[in-house]
Amino acid sequence: MKSDPPKNQTKTKPEGKKHQSPLDELGNHVEKFATKTAESIKRVIDKALASRNTVLTIRVNDDCNKKLGMLVEAGLFKSRSESAAFLIQEGIKSQEALFSKISSKLEKIDKIREELKAIVSSEMKTPKVKTP
Repeated sequence: MKSDPPKNQTKTKPEGKKHQSPLDELGNHVEKFATKTAESIKRVIDKALASRNTVLTIRVNDDCNKKLGMLVEAGLFKSRSESAAFLIQEGIKSQEALFSKISSKLEKIDKIREELKAIVSSEMKTPKVKTP
C-alpha cells in the first residue's frame, strides 16, 4: 500500500533550478542585447579613434560643447576631443556621396589649372614679334 504525503507539506522545486517568468526572461534578453550593443559601440569607437594623428583647434558653440561633454559624462569617450573626432568621422561617412561629388569636381579643377599653366608657359616661351 502506498502512503500519501502528509497534507500540510508543500512540494518545493529543486534548488538551483528557478523557473523565470516571461518578464524576467525578457529582461535577461534585453540586458544581454544591451551588453553586446555597448561592446559593439566600444569597438567602433576604438577603431575610429585609433588613427587620430592630426591636431586641430576648433571653436564650437555652447550647445555643441555641452553635447560633447554629455558623451564624456556618459562614459562613451575619455574627452570632448575624442567625442568630437568620432562625430566628425561619422558625419563624413554619412555624407560619402557628397564628398565623392566634391572630389570629382576638384579633379576637373586640377586639370583646368594644369591646362592654364601649360598655356601660360607656352605663351611666355614664344618670342613676341613687334610690328613697326
